[in-house]
Amino acid sequence: MTATPEDRSDRLKELQMAFAAHIRDPEHRAAPEGVEARRMEIYRDLFFNNISSLLSSNFPVLRSIHDDAGWRRLVRDFYSEHRSQTPLFPEVSREFLRYLQDGRNKRTDDPEFLLELAHYEWVELALSLDERDPSEIAADRNGDLLSGTPMLSPLAWPLSYLYPVHLIGPGYQPVTPPGEPTHLLVYRNFDDRVKFMKLNNVSRILLHMMQDDRKATGLQLLRKVAKAIGQENPENVIANGARLLKEWKQKNVVLGTRG
Repeated sequence: MTATPEDRSDRLKELQMAFAAHIRDPEHRAAPEGVEARRMEIYRDLFFNNISSLLSSNFPVLRSIHDDAGWRRLVRDFYSEHRSQTPLFPEVSREFLRYLQDGRNKRTDDPEFLLELAHYEWVELALSLDERDPSEIAADRNGDLLSGTPMLSPLAWPLSYLYPVHLIGPGYQPVTPPGEPTHLLVYRNFDDRVKFMKLNNVSRILLHMMQDDRKATGLQLLRKVAKAIGQENPENVIANGARLLKEWKQKNVVLGTRG
């Protein structure tokens, strides 16, 4: 009996599904029938090595704290277990982060800081790929940061972690988090360079207030900060905050004031 177009289409779909399943998880899914073993090995290595190389370049610190076997296991777990929602290569790192956050059952050899470190490294990539140009965002570059409303760059992200992710590497891998969380600001400047700075309690609160209240003047924000930290005499907070806002303006964290 001659195969119909529908039969051939179904057969092709079955072959594609079997091929993809084997590429993703060769230890548990058999290769499709009729494909030369040497060819399948080429495909297996090509696909896996491409993903491994991409993740290695996007998560260099995470790669550096794993030996070769441990890294291959982590990548293979992601490769075989996660169902990506996009075919775009720049989004693979976001998918990897989603896997660590939502899809991975913790392994005994996973460091406790695994997700936080991956998130920190992904933020750097996300900011570098963001198509917005902060230098072109409308703001009064010469506006008074105290009497006016300071405008935070959308490419300035305040972040908080249990672990000091900016210090982690092959020579420092904490087993338990320190007593205080780590607060960081990661931002991209007008030169398209991604930078980070460590935040103290005042700068962290000020940044979050700037995000939450986009109408308050710099002076109003600093008075709120003084109240939040229990400072009865706000003048020191205002003086230090004014210098901080000026510094952020110089670093392109603050773009100026809102018009």
